[in-house]
Amino acid sequence: MTNLEKNPPLSVLEPGGLCTDVEVLAPRAVPLGGVRAMTVYRTLPQKQRSLVGAWCFLDHYGPDDVAETGGMEVPRHPHTGLATVSWLFTGRIDHLDSNGVSAAVLPGELNLMIAGSGITHQEISTPETDVLHGVQLWYALPDATRFTEKHFEHYAPAPVQLPGVTVRVFIGELAGSASPVVTRTPDLLGAELVFQPGAEATFAVRSDFEHAVLAETGDVEVNGTTVEHRSLGYVPTGADTMRVTAGPEGARAILLGGVPLREQIVMWWNFIGRTHDEIAEYRRRYQAELGFEPADPADAGKPPLFGPFAAGQRDPLPAPPLPTVRLRPRE
Repeated sequence: MTNLEKNPPLSVLEPGGLCTDVEVLAPRAVPLGGVRAMTVYRTLPQKQRSLVGAWCFLDHYGPDDVAETGGMEVPRHPHTGLATVSWLFTGRIDHLDSNGVSAAVLPGELNLMIAGSGITHQEISTPETDVLHGVQLWYALPDATRFTEKHFEHYAPAPVQLPGVTVRVFIGELAGSASPVVTRTPDLLGAELVFQPGAEATFAVRSDFEHAVLAETGDVEVNGTTVEHRSLGYVPTGADTMRVTAGPEGARAILLGGVPLREQIVMWWNFIGRTHDEIAEYRRRYQAELGFEPADPADAGKPPLFGPFAAGQRDPLPAPPLPTVRLRPRE
């Protein structure tokens, strides 16, 4: 998929640099594996919009009663060419990857995994978790860094208290707070905003960024446009101010941003590449390395992409079959 070869849409600006041209992207419900299939609400990617900056994937889930949904149980699976960002509001998830990292995903703390040229990991909610609630984000690595080494970072941002709103910046800079996390994808923003009832906040933002606001707990207004619960309000480049308003019960929102990627990407299942043939090779090598299919002679002598994994874990997920037509960037 692609962030469009043509220029992104122009902002319609009010005096003071506030964009009133807000596109609202509704979520779609997606079952996330398991016998009871925990439901996630996906707002990226969509047919009409694949990316916000380099952000290419947004799943929102919960609050879910784990006794009913079974929680999160995503066994070992691969990634290439992207980074995963895990951010929880309630509960705990255990992360394990083929780079030897075992870590807890905890509320208000960032877990960032850079897949580089290839990694596998699993995400399992813990037995003591009664309620699970959070977001799972991916961003695409640019061509300059997509073959770099796999990497993991943990960061617990300090809250910034503003009138009526608490801000936690987990990637990039906002409201005087800067995250030290190295993303290998320049010019990104990710922050949690928690509003008191009826509160409104106006943020200075970068005018070369696209932005999007996820209405996490209920409806919010983004620059005067209502964004309903679980929907995403997209704001194009050109504005240097963003206003978010909560309803009478208060609200929590996730704010994302970034410079338009301006690179064609092909995204299929858990892989990001640049061509159909790259994706086909990633799938082929994953299937062979994990023993699902015989190795292809074309891959003889190539080093393993996806790495070893700790023994005694759940069976890994096989890759689905490729489509019968060639994958191509989507607009």
